Amino acid sequence: MSMAQRERQALVEAMAQAGPDAPTLCGEWTARDLAAHLVVRERRPDAAPGIMLKPFAGYLDRVQAKVTKRPFPQLLDEVRSGPPFYLRPVDSLMNLTEMFVHHEDVRRAAPGWEPRTLAPADEDRLWKVLTGLARMSYRKSPVTIALATPDGRRTVARQVGERTVVLAGPPSELLLHAFGRNEVRLEATGAAEDVELVHALDRSV
Repeated sequence: MSMAQRERQALVEAMAQAGPDAPTLCGEWTARDLAAHLVVRERRPDAAPGIMLKPFAGYLDRVQAKVTKRPFPQLLDEVRSGPPFYLRPVDSLMNLTEMFVHHEDVRRAAPGWEPRTLAPADEDRLWKVLTGLARMSYRKSPVTIALATPDGRRTVARQVGERTVVLAGPPSELLLHAFGRNEVRLEATGAAEDVELVHALDRSV
């Protein structure tokens, strides 16, 4: 089973345990809203473009509002069953970060959360993803940003001027930060005002 598939199953279990009205790290979305988003993303190709393209956002909102009204167990079953057959060959590529990040969105919205300890191979997969998207995530930074792991890996996410902030931690925590989440366990070095700027950045991909 791929990491994307494992994270999908774990995400569904987390949503089931939390309940449909549980908060997430996705703004005002509840677990029900998040489940509906995942269903629309995979099963409504007519509406999914609205996730990225503003001209289609209104239609997406109307479709998602209808999907959200489905029974919560039905939504979870649809997420659990995975993408349609024609998307399954690219499931690992298309859904690894989606399932991992949203799994943590549910976990870390609950008080007392703790980071998971992932297998080294899973951290390696997330590092590869991170190095591919870091420049986009931190493109608005007014200072240089470097990302570093405890085992010595390092990548420069943004090069601008001499002021530098280094974010250090496992690839999983760095990836969550790159996706705009501040509920992470990282060490940040640099001037205090620069670190604050980095955490406040719009890091949307």
